[in-house]
Amino acid sequence: MKKNIKRVLIIVPLILIALVSFIVINSYFEHRKLIAEEKEKYPAPGQMVEVNGTKLHIYAEGEGKQTLVFMSGLGTVSPYYDFKVLFEKLAADYRIAVVERAGYGWSEISSTDRDLKTVLNETRTALKLSGEKAPYILFPHSLAGLEAIYWANLYPEEIEAIIGLDPLVPGVVEKSEEGPFLSPVITFLTRTGLVRHQPEVFDNNFEAAKKDLLTAKEAQIARTIFYRRVQTKNMWKEVDMVTANSKTVSEQGKLEIPFSAFISSQNEKDYWQESITSYARATNGQTFILDGSHYIHLDYPELIAEKSKEIIEKTIKN
Repeated sequence: MKKNIKRVLIIVPLILIALVSFIVINSYFEHRKLIAEEKEKYPAPGQMVEVNGTKLHIYAEGEGKQTLVFMSGLGTVSPYYDFKVLFEKLAADYRIAVVERAGYGWSEISSTDRDLKTVLNETRTALKLSGEKAPYILFPHSLAGLEAIYWANLYPEEIEAIIGLDPLVPGVVEKSEEGPFLSPVITFLTRTGLVRHQPEVFDNNFEAAKKDLLTAKEAQIARTIFYRRVQTKNMWKEVDMVTANSKTVSEQGKLEIPFSAFISSQNEKDYWQESITSYARATNGQTFILDGSHYIHLDYPELIAEKSKEIIEKTIKN
């Protein structure tokens, strides 16, 4: 009797492990097959340019004299669809360009480091190869605030102004007890394709869809990008580099161009608002604290577009 019980205790777990392994492996290969089909069915709306062996996606439209460059925050799987509701309100008056960094949106995953020097080189090169010309007005969201400031300090002749969307500024990381966090569990579920069996995950976590800002067709395409671009290895590397990149920007010293920002009032960390406000004030920039989420551009696209036009016109006159 005891021997039978021991056998059951050994065999049952082995069967369960084998079953789970079969499900995961089967899901993974089906996931890879679907990704290939989805890439062919829904090609990038902009240009794919090759930088350091990696194809990056740049979307641009509009014929204005000023070029506005939109730069996404950490983990925004589809910058194109994330910024769409905002850049559509600006494209009639300006040239707009959305940069999808390596591992984001339609851009390929890269093996390069995520230090600011490397990332900025990829951004500038991709824009040039796609035909976009400086000077630019930068619209960085969240983490991209560091790259935007680094860019303006390193190549001031290329940047006329920065208009941040709840942007990360130097000093914030140092004041934070814990930095940005990615989940190994979510990464596993996404890369194995198991997340495809839970459609509500996309509905609840892709902000533009969650706020009902996409058409049914757009949401369908964004969903396919979500399934292949959640917590990519490039995003993990960006998390690892946050502290070092923030230090790099801090060591550059004072920014010499106007830095304005739209700030979320819902951030529980008081120093977030205070840091952005004081940073903007030191550059003679403007700040607007709005009662919205961290994806502030999705909550107030009309207001942000209107105020941004005012900031740009003021910058041009000066």
